[in-house]
Amino acid sequence: MKAAIITIGDEILIGQIVDTNSAFIAKSLDRIGVEIYEMISISDSKQHILETFEKFQNKVDLVLITGGLGPTKDDITKKTFCDYFGDELIVNKEVEEHVIELIERVMNRKASQINKDQALVPSKCTVLHNKVGTAPGMWMKKENTVFISLPGVPYEMKYLVENEIIPKVVREYKRPYILHKTILTYGQGESLVAERIENWENNLPDFIKLAYLPSPGRVRLRLSAKGIDKEFLETSIAENVISLSKIIGDIIVGYDDDETIETIVGHLLKQQNKTISTAESCTGGKIAQILTSVSGASNYFKGSVVSYATETKITVLGLSQELIKEHSVVSAAVVKQMAINVKNMMKTDYAIATTGNAGPTKGDSNAEVGTVFIALATPNEVIIEEFNFGQPREKVIDRTVIKSMEMLRKEILKNL
Repeated sequence: MKAAIITIGDEILIGQIVDTNSAFIAKSLDRIGVEIYEMISISDSKQHILETFEKFQNKVDLVLITGGLGPTKDDITKKTFCDYFGDELIVNKEVEEHVIELIERVMNRKASQINKDQALVPSKCTVLHNKVGTAPGMWMKKENTVFISLPGVPYEMKYLVENEIIPKVVREYKRPYILHKTILTYGQGESLVAERIENWENNLPDFIKLAYLPSPGRVRLRLSAKGIDKEFLETSIAENVISLSKIIGDIIVGYDDDETIETIVGHLLKQQNKTISTAESCTGGKIAQILTSVSGASNYFKGSVVSYATETKITVLGLSQELIKEHSVVSAAVVKQMAINVKNMMKTDYAIATTGNAGPTKGDSNAEVGTVFIALATPNEVIIEEFNFGQPREKVIDRTVIKSMEMLRKEILKNL
């Protein structure tokens, strides 16, 4: 079973807003075994919409459209639906009553005619009732393809997808199973990972596909299996994950998309009842930011000193001017003392410190642009690593954050 997703709106095409609706719809359909054939964003043009409908007619089973269902004159989807299906707009009394009740109860004002016009729908459509907004969804079939129109407001779209569309598709269509398993790796680039698992990849069965999803410092490996026997697919994926872990187990840090390295580190710290603090210079608080992005981080994260200026390293972290003058602000000696001092200040088990030249200029140090020192103070020692992450500035900062988390995870695991 295949589906196409269309987003309508000039605001998307000019970059004024980001289309998040398509991603949500795609994930929702994928979970029930509907394959996404194509996603497309188009302009608020009647002719463009009609041409796009024709493009997908009888090529896919479902076409889901978001946008163009508001009360204003530029919202043309309903009228275009009528043109495409040879239909006319009529008032749906149930929708009209809902619109009036919602406007008068929530907004405490009289519903205008523009508001009431939201109840105009094609006479042949199946109305998808939108309990959280005024614009209803519409379900219409032509030959072998169902066209489903949804409001562009994300929370309204999500409500209709979850409460109307998914249950209806499940009831009315027989679908295969589509299962995914994501393996999260850190520390090696895409090409090196691919080289290490080449033979394993070549021996995957035809019904399991592998996708590489690289980002700075990490590569996600997504296994996707499609078939009619769910138990067989689950067993096959599990067996292949086990065999993969024997090859690259040293860089696998977790599974599935919600297992970020900060989530994994957080679980480990809670499991061992340990705490952490940070002293950040070149990373500007980004390590603290990702650590605290995890729910429950207050159980293990105690605080951070963003000592971006040399003066702050002296006045807040307590580093001596002599140390900085002798070794330079970007040095192993300085980053070591930063880690030790913040660990003692916050009374934590672990502490991460960073200092470096992220660029584009050298700042208070003569170290080459891209040079970074990371220190990890553990309960027993201080580990220091030096890197040169090159340029641009954003890459230097991102890689420093990722490498810091790798170092932390590696040391915590030693105590398991």
